[in-house]
Amino acid sequence: MIIVTGGAGFVGSNIVAALNARGEKDILIVDNLKNGRKMRNLADLDFKDYMDREDFIARVQAGASFGDVKAVFHEGACSATTEWDGQFIMRNNFEYSKTLLHWCQRIGAQFLYASSASVYGMGSKGFREERECEHPINMYAFSKFQFDQYVRAVRGQLQHQVIGLRYFNVYGPREAHKGSMSSTPLHFNNQVLAHGKAKLFAGTEGLANGEQRRDFVFVGDCVKVNLWFLDHPEVSGIFNLGTGTARAFNDLAKAVLAWHGRGEIEYVPFPAHLVGSYQNYTQADISALRAVGYNEPFTQVEDGVRQYLDWLNGGDAYRRGV
Repeated sequence: MIIVTGGAGFVGSNIVAALNARGEKDILIVDNLKNGRKMRNLADLDFKDYMDREDFIARVQAGASFGDVKAVFHEGACSATTEWDGQFIMRNNFEYSKTLLHWCQRIGAQFLYASSASVYGMGSKGFREERECEHPINMYAFSKFQFDQYVRAVRGQLQHQVIGLRYFNVYGPREAHKGSMSSTPLHFNNQVLAHGKAKLFAGTEGLANGEQRRDFVFVGDCVKVNLWFLDHPEVSGIFNLGTGTARAFNDLAKAVLAWHGRGEIEYVPFPAHLVGSYQNYTQADISALRAVGYNEPFTQVEDGVRQYLDWLNGGDAYRRGV
């Protein structure tokens, strides 16, 4: 059996789809379906069982058996960067992850978990998987950072694979349930459909309009990396998961406009409350990922946006979050 926490979410449901494509259906999906609309991410997937996250963690802590568990993809977390209830965040993201880490070690299962590029804060020291680069600036980032730190502290005791993947700006199918936290290609697409304009922030801190740059990584590439590590249980560590190339928001907007064959870019004033706390630049250093043997190319923005919009506009309105 393979367990996917957050299996009804963005990356998790894409992992399940890829496992299905391999013929794997002995899958337990763990999630919180308080937002019942997320079930749409599961409707076309095949899996053996579903369990609420609270019931799952209670059974794990009680020592219940789940049979022969090969691996746990731990994608479930509170991902809201605006959530400042530290007790809630640490209980859901940090303590939950610790419990699953030690459980996987006891039962001999591979443990692959979602970390985050947010651990680098403003990125002033770079984006390498090193302590000197890490400076989280919100509770979500702190919870991810602190679990990475915990993994580092106990790594000498680990007998089975543990992989942490620091996702950069992921975009692609099955993210509409995230609402305002969805990626910019989704928002640009909906804006062009509604008003014929893609809205970008005007320049700030010396940058030209729309020239803030991020490492945008297609969700299909994130899935490929996860499955590569599943197939290489001898490798452990914490790795950046981005393309290694920063691209401007202008580039994404132009790719969306090109797909539609119409529309224009509109620049809106940069929000005053974000000045000094907004990441104007991110770019993953993927040297460590390459060093352990992952050699697949990453999807360029133009190709990724085209694939995403083909999917996004090829089905019902739910795909677009409307």
